Amino acid sequence: MAKGRQKKHVAASKWQTSFNAGYQLVHRHPLFAHLSNSLSLYMSAKHSECPNDGWVYAKSNGQLHVHPERIALPDEWAYVLAHAMLHFGFGHFVEKENPRAWACACDVYVSKFLADLKFGQAPDDLRFRSNVSVQSEHKLYERFMLDGIPPELTGYGTAGPYICDMHISAAPKEAWQKSVDWTRLFAIGLAEAAASAINVAGGLEPYLGAAKQENLISSAQLARRWFVNSYPLLGALAASFKLIEDPAICNRMDISIAAINAQAQEIYVNPSAALDEEQCKFVMAHELLHVGLRHDTRCHGRDRYLWNIACDYVINGWLFEMKVGHPPQGVCLDLELKGMSAESVYDLIVTDLRRFRKLNTLRGNTGALGDIMEGHPDWHKDLDGCTLDEFYRRCLAQGLTYHNTIGRGYLPAELVEEIRALSQPPIPWDVELAHWFDHYFPPQEKVHTYARPSRRQSSTPDIPRPRYCPGIPEDARTFAVILDTSGSMERTILAKALGAIASYSISREVPLTRLIF
Repeated sequence: MAKGRQKKHVAASKWQTSFNAGYQLVHRHPLFAHLSNSLSLYMSAKHSECPNDGWVYAKSNGQLHVHPERIALPDEWAYVLAHAMLHFGFGHFVEKENPRAWACACDVYVSKFLADLKFGQAPDDLRFRSNVSVQSEHKLYERFMLDGIPPELTGYGTAGPYICDMHISAAPKEAWQKSVDWTRLFAIGLAEAAASAINVAGGLEPYLGAAKQENLISSAQLARRWFVNSYPLLGALAASFKLIEDPAICNRMDISIAAINAQAQEIYVNPSAALDEEQCKFVMAHELLHVGLRHDTRCHGRDRYLWNIACDYVINGWLFEMKVGHPPQGVCLDLELKGMSAESVYDLIVTDLRRFRKLNTLRGNTGALGDIMEGHPDWHKDLDGCTLDEFYRRCLAQGLTYHNTIGRGYLPAELVEEIRALSQPPIPWDVELAHWFDHYFPPQEKVHTYARPSRRQSSTPDIPRPRYCPGIPEDARTFAVILDTSGSMERTILAKALGAIASYSISREVPLTRLIF
């Protein structure tokens, strides 16, 4: 009896060693890594539901039931595990009129895919030997429904002969369909495998998935690479910014998640936030849109932190519609603000300053510092700043054109209109005059003061009342305008210039204007 138990223990140990080695081959491959992280393995004789003649039995709720005693090579285990995972990645768990024909079509398609991929080693009974043209599992299913299943195309399932290796859960359909987006995980793995294959060909990686396994590439770097390679709207902007992931720098600058500096062309991502790749895509797109839409220069005398919050609401709403990545916990997102501009959202925010001061930007809840970092005052007015401003606008406009040309994906209409508006050249003198007024004549804030009390009220003549007065003297808000009225200026242009000066003066509460012409 003791010798029999010893042999059984040795066999179990051999099975475990071989299976673990095969599973690691699948787990290390970038094509299957995300799927393997999200699936549950049932390997013990007590819990596994795999048939006696099978290898692996897949359930739609994310369970893989493995045969607990079958002895095989690691490459064979890698093959059958990849076969089962591809059923999830290709979205094969759907109800059909003829389940057996559908399962057979899916098994043939997956077997052909793995044969072309040259991954693992197919066991003798599962090796794909047919020369049939396999366009898709749906085409095969239609053929099987019309002509029947050819004998040579049966037996490719991993649950044993004549047994379907896919089981649709008895739970409500919505529950197992929405629990995990398997096709999205497979698409991510496919993109990573393609990028890694290019790096292997170029000598940057020794084998597929090496960079990610050795933590040579962070999630933020992968997200940045995705924008450059796969998302033309923001690809040029992503390529022009330096990514900084130093936790010491981020902590010193009070950056809890991310921030961007348009002048220094730097994006800061704090690795302590532990964002995954999808969250990094959302964060990076958020920061790049801040720069591309010139939110740093559109503040125009507003409270910078509240302006940052208003821009966050608009950008996050767009990214949610565009399905770019996944937002981190606690970002500003309100779908009821859909269709509103950042300026309109700001006007709503200033009606409840106490509540909105407590909201977080991606930089953190400082109440004073937003994730749109400031350069030196008026940096955008010098030559380099103007060139940089034009560069950001051009990057976004060209990205929009390329994005629409290749049909890359959905873009909200409000974002498209804002990008097009920024790309239009403004009227030089009109815009410059507006900027000049914004800088030197900010809106007056009236305050109560007892320095010049108002008249007493007749009901309480002994009580002095405070009056409103401007924060700065009125004579400090008087300015002079030199207008060249040479013979080349038409009457309509002169009237437009004088009207603009007068309207700007009234809107900025400038009482006196000295005009020299």
